Amino acid sequence: MKPAEVYILNLEEPFKSIVMHLQLIIEQQFPEVELQFKWKIPFYVLDGSPFCYLNPSKKKGYVDVGFYGDHKFEKYNEFLISEGRKVVKSLRFSSIEEINSEILTYILYEANSNKEKGFWKK
Repeated sequence: MKPAEVYILNLEEPFKSIVMHLQLIIEQQFPEVELQFKWKIPFYVLDGSPFCYLNPSKKKGYVDVGFYGDHKFEKYNEFLISEGRKVVKSLRFSSIEEINSEILTYILYEANSNKEKGFWKK
């Protein structure tokens, strides 16, 4: 079992369920994505470049799905949180019910398309 998988399975609820649900959506949309364990969190790599990360924060009570870059997404910017971070934006979820698959999928695809434009830095 990969370190990221062990990490996820050892998470407390509701974080484990949230992360596993996010995993399912991400991996269904991008079957070629590779789950790694970097900076002590599950991290997805796509075509050799950083794609997104899943960061459960027990202290703050949510799971961040983070994206690197200073790109302004065409839609759903109101759902992306930067909180003073210059190159990271994230979607935050405190429960599975908060996860909007349509918004998440759109953000994932736009993040991937912007990777081709130099949005991601290796």
